[in-house]
Amino acid sequence: MRHPLGPLVLGLGDVLRAEVLPELGRRGGREHAGDGAGGDVTFAIDERAERRMEEHLRRHAPGVAFYSEDRGMVTPTADPEWVLVVDPIDGTRPAMAGLESACVSVAAARYRDGSPTMADVELGLVIEIKSGSRFFARRGHGVEPSPSLSVTTTTDRMLWTYGLRGRPAVDVAVVLEELIDDSSVSGGTFDLGSATYDMTRVATGQMDAYIEPGPRIIDDVPGMRAEFERVGRGAVLNNSPYDLAAAALILEESGAIVSDAYGSGLGPRPLLGSGHEFQMSCVASANAELHGRIIELLDRGIERLRERRVETGGA
Repeated sequence: MRHPLGPLVLGLGDVLRAEVLPELGRRGGREHAGDGAGGDVTFAIDERAERRMEEHLRRHAPGVAFYSEDRGMVTPTADPEWVLVVDPIDGTRPAMAGLESACVSVAAARYRDGSPTMADVELGLVIEIKSGSRFFARRGHGVEPSPSLSVTTTTDRMLWTYGLRGRPAVDVAVVLEELIDDSSVSGGTFDLGSATYDMTRVATGQMDAYIEPGPRIIDDVPGMRAEFERVGRGAVLNNSPYDLAAAALILEESGAIVSDAYGSGLGPRPLLGSGHEFQMSCVASANAELHGRIIELLDRGIERLRERRVETGGA
């Protein structure tokens, strides 16, 4: 998988894993170090990884721009050719607890005057910090290691993941109600604390789907932005491009289906930015049949939440 940025992406991933691995589960990593560009809390373990990233890129790729969760957009030259989209720790809370669902995520794209889209991502790397297992994809050239997608096509047998960090739990559960109830006995639901880890479980065949409808909930149901901001302490904390860029390419190159919660592809969405206008809902599933059923139940869930809020005076 030769690519001009391949060695840089792989090297940065290894450096960040080496920096964070000794800190997994240590209490000092829980200290707050401010707020990141995306509005989430920056913990001490995040800040350490971000500093190491900056040092490495300054030394080894001084002309490459980057966007990260805590630093935002950094453009070292007036007209860079490339930009890296980096989440040094996707799954900070699992990392603080010493769990395996914490990853380094690095994506590479042409800078395109500061306006690249998700479709411009050419390389995607995800490394599990605790185990060292990695996934590396180049657009149009496949993914390593070879994927092992599930053949499950029904939601009652589905093993799937979602995330509640920064989301109003009751409202999200109303939208996901049928999916949760369908799968609770013959399948299973999991909140593993990292979108990147969740999505790469689809590539391994451990999970059948990852479902995150947050931005659609805000856009489709009156009054919900205020609820997300309440839980997010003033910020909307759904998935930003840095959460999805590498993992989405890995799944696309694996043959999985990746879309937003309406069923539309993520390709046209802006790659650089955070906040609600840049955030993306996501449905990633092992096959088209299962994907279609998930979107159908999400449509019903959104309508159910809308009706519930009217009935309770929340609209």
